[in-house]
Amino acid sequence: MTMTDSLPRNAKGRVLANQVLRSGTAIASGFRAACRARSRPDWVDKVGRVLDEADESALWVELIHEGELLPAKRITPLLQEANELTAIFAAMHKTSKAHDKSEIRNPKS
Repeated sequence: MTMTDSLPRNAKGRVLANQVLRSGTAIASGFRAACRARSRPDWVDKVGRVLDEADESALWVELIHEGELLPAKRITPLLQEANELTAIFAAMHKTSKAHDKSEIRNPKS
């Protein structure tokens, strides 16, 4: 059973379930779009959007944890994974942006 299916069927549970589903699926679709980017600036932009969605997903999982809507043993691994994904996309975005700047300073002849 997925985390969102386990959330309480009250207002808080429904809102957080919808938010985490939306941002979580946006990560997958956004990264897929980034992999099909037409240029390096397009890649950087799309990965930046994926980073935002990953960070937002981590926030929703944190709120589920802080609101004690599910047991900590169930949420802790998901929160760790959300934070790891955010760190991965942040590193990708930073590296991609730095690569763009180095190409500008050192254009190939």
